[in-house]
Amino acid sequence: MRLILQRVSQASVAVDGAVVGEIAKGWLALVGIGNQDSSKDAAYLADKTLGLRAFPDQNGKMNLSLAEADGAVLAVSQFTLYADCRKGRRPGFSDAAAPEIANELYERYVQLLRDAGAQVATGKFQAHMQVSLVNDGPVTFLLDSKQ
Repeated sequence: MRLILQRVSQASVAVDGAVVGEIAKGWLALVGIGNQDSSKDAAYLADKTLGLRAFPDQNGKMNLSLAEADGAVLAVSQFTLYADCRKGRRPGFSDAAAPEIANELYERYVQLLRDAGAQVATGKFQAHMQVSLVNDGPVTFLLDSKQ
């Protein structure tokens, strides 16, 4: 499972011109599910999302977790995180999980965040979405549960 976590001061996602999820301060989490992933990967990355100390403390140092910074998560499914662009000019997606499995693990990740008390907004699985964000820093992390 792969995540791109972007620290944001605000983020939203729209489908067909209507906002379906939005947050103020927190993480925009772009979530990719691979065909070898399991609920164990979702749990690992949910824990990282919650515990990563990347929000500024009173001295401006990246030292606070999501909860300590009173932040939220906007989780958006993004199968293109498993694109293989090594050959040719057209990306291949054979490493991405099938939609049924991907949706199950995406929903598991979201539920684990909510169970831990995080405020979570989401995009719409398999929809064409427009994501807007203000990257704070900029601060961006690539996390992979297999590495």
